[in-house]
Amino acid sequence: MHSNADISFAQALTSSCLSTLLTLQPKQVGGAASSQEEVTAGTARDILQKLPAQFDLEEIGKKYPVLYEESLNTVIMQEAIRYNRLLIVISTSLNDLLKALKGLVVMSEALEKMATSLFSNLVPAMWASKAYPSLKPLAAWVSDLHARIAFLNKWKNEGIPPIFWISGFYFPQAFLTGTLQNFARKYVISIDTINFAFRVLNDRPSKRPPDGCCILGLFLEGCRWNAQAGQLDESHPKELYTEMPVIWLIPEENHQKPDNIYVCPVYKTLTRAGTLSTTGHSTNYVLAIEVPSDKPERHWIKRGVALICALDY
Repeated sequence: MHSNADISFAQALTSSCLSTLLTLQPKQVGGAASSQEEVTAGTARDILQKLPAQFDLEEIGKKYPVLYEESLNTVIMQEAIRYNRLLIVISTSLNDLLKALKGLVVMSEALEKMATSLFSNLVPAMWASKAYPSLKPLAAWVSDLHARIAFLNKWKNEGIPPIFWISGFYFPQAFLTGTLQNFARKYVISIDTINFAFRVLNDRPSKRPPDGCCILGLFLEGCRWNAQAGQLDESHPKELYTEMPVIWLIPEENHQKPDNIYVCPVYKTLTRAGTLSTTGHSTNYVLAIEVPSDKPERHWIKRGVALICALDY
């Protein structure tokens, strides 16, 4: 295996040890440091003050009506509804927690667990149950949420973008299905016969492609993209993750797997494990992307090569 595998193992072990130590630390600390309640209240107020505004669904509905020839209008509406649901949970729970810390309402078990999570820089379970899969600590998670909301707001204000930040979707499978549906309706083809072909682009396009979509925001683990050779290559030492360039997803009827490629799975998080949701989609696996390679697939499988939407920091 690659020497970077030792680093990944050591990091995972250290993270596990530190998580255990974090749960053992005292709730009150001496000296000039603040108590847990003061730190928690400060964190809650800070998140609440900077929390993005909810989406105006009526405005989005007028600007992006349901159209037969443009399925992505439905996608942005569905994404806005999902993020609104999450923002409401965050706002309501933070306000309830601040009231509970002041003694205005009863501190329930759920609010107590939430307070412990905020103090430990962890995402509260109350939020995680309504949110997208993520392994980020609380501070990075909040920043990521702001970036996701900004991505959708830019789409809402400036129109359908030429490149989509796939990591910013709450439910990326719906976006991929919408792209296939657009192609199927445009050429009057059964959607069951259509699959994606893939092309890695060295330059970022300024216009939306005539068919398919361009995506960005994926990270390669286990190898890197060699732009000069236009194929996968071995990772540099101590470089665990590398950014993948823009990928053009091109719908094709009766797509055939080309030669000299590695079928690279795409996951939402580094866990690489999920469960099947009620829609029949995995909660973590997104799709498989065919990436050019001059080595046999078994080589990259042994390396554990995969594309990740969001890292754990």
